Amino acid sequence: MQRIDHPLISPSLGVHKTVTSLHFGMPGGRPKVYIQASLHAEELPGMLVAHHLRKLLTDADEKGEVTGEVILVPVANPIGLAQRLDHKPMGRFELDTSENFNRHYPDLAKVLEPLVVDALGDNAQTNVALVRTALRDYLAQWAPATELQSLRKTLLSLAFDADLVLDLHCDCEAVMHMYAEEACWPPLQPLANMLQCEAVLLAKNSGGGPFDECLSGVWWQLKQSLEAKSITAPIPQACSTTTIEFRGEADVDHALATQDSQALWTFLKHAGAVCNTSPVPIPRAHCQATPLAGSETLIAPAPGLLVFTTAVGQRVQVGDLIAEIIDPITDTTHRIVAGVAGVFYARVRERYLTTGGEVGKIAGAIPFRTGELLGA
Repeated sequence: MQRIDHPLISPSLGVHKTVTSLHFGMPGGRPKVYIQASLHAEELPGMLVAHHLRKLLTDADEKGEVTGEVILVPVANPIGLAQRLDHKPMGRFELDTSENFNRHYPDLAKVLEPLVVDALGDNAQTNVALVRTALRDYLAQWAPATELQSLRKTLLSLAFDADLVLDLHCDCEAVMHMYAEEACWPPLQPLANMLQCEAVLLAKNSGGGPFDECLSGVWWQLKQSLEAKSITAPIPQACSTTTIEFRGEADVDHALATQDSQALWTFLKHAGAVCNTSPVPIPRAHCQATPLAGSETLIAPAPGLLVFTTAVGQRVQVGDLIAEIIDPITDTTHRIVAGVAGVFYARVRERYLTTGGEVGKIAGAIPFRTGELLGA
C-alpha cells in the first residue's frame, strides 16, 4: 500500500489542507477501482466503511492479491470536515461560496470532444486510451484558483481513468440505496444486490454536475454527440460510477460498516480487482431499480412539528399517511401523504420544519419529473 498526500491551495495565511489517497495493487492495473468517502463531509458512515475496507485491502496487497488497481480516499473532503457553526457540522456546502461540494464538476465530454474527434478510429479500446489520455492532459493543465477547485481537480485526477467509481455517501435517515446513470447500471447491479439495497435510483443524467456523473457521463455523452454527427467511432462505457447512500447520518456503527465493507470487498472480487479462486455468488436483489424521475420529494405545506407515521424502508401506496405537521399554537394538523407508490427510502432528521421544508422521499416506478433531479 502506498499513501500519497495531495496538498490543496491554501485559502488563508497559516492554513493548509491535504487529501490523502491510499493505493493498492499496481499502477495501471485493470480493472482500476476508485473509492472515496464523505465528499459531503457530515455524511460519515462511508468513512467508517472505508476504514474497515482499508484493512482488507492492506492484507490482500501484502499477499499480492490485488490484481487490479484500487485507490481509496477515506476522507474526500477535508475542507467540509473542518467547517462547523455553533457546534454543528457544515459539510455539504463550502461556506465561502455556498457551493455544494458534490456539484459543479466540469462537463468533460464537452471539453474533450474537439480534442479527440479527429483522432478516433475503429478500435474501441484504442479510443478508450485516447480519451483517457485527453482527460489526463486536460486535468494536468487545469490551474485551479481556489481551495475548492483544487479539491475537485485532486479527486478527478485520481479517478479519471477508473473503470469503476464508488462514491460513498449517506442520507439523513434512510435505508441503503444507490444512485447511478442508466449507462452504468449493468456492471453495478451485482453491487446493489451485495449491499442489499432497498432502492436504486437511475437517471440518464440527473443534472447539477455531481462528481460521479462527471466521470461516467464523459463516455455516453461523447458517444451520443458523435452519433448525432453521424460519426461511427465506437465509444464504450469505459467508466461506471455510483453514489452509494449508506443509510442515515447516525448509522456510524462497526457492525454495519463491517457488513458493508465486506459487500464492497466481495464486489472487488467479482469485478476482478482482487484475486478470487472461485466465482462470486450474486445475492438475490432486494429491490428493482426505479427511475430517479419517479422519486417523489415530500414537502411541508406549513410550519410545525414533524411527526412521522411511516418508517424508512416501508412500501407505501398513493394516499398513505407518511407524516403530520402539527401547529401547537392553532392546534392544526397537516397530513402529508404519498403521491406515488413505492419505497419510502429517506427522510429528514429534523423534527421542526418551516414551510416548504423537505420531509422525505419515495422511490416510485413511474417517471414524472424533468429537469435537474438532484436536490441542493
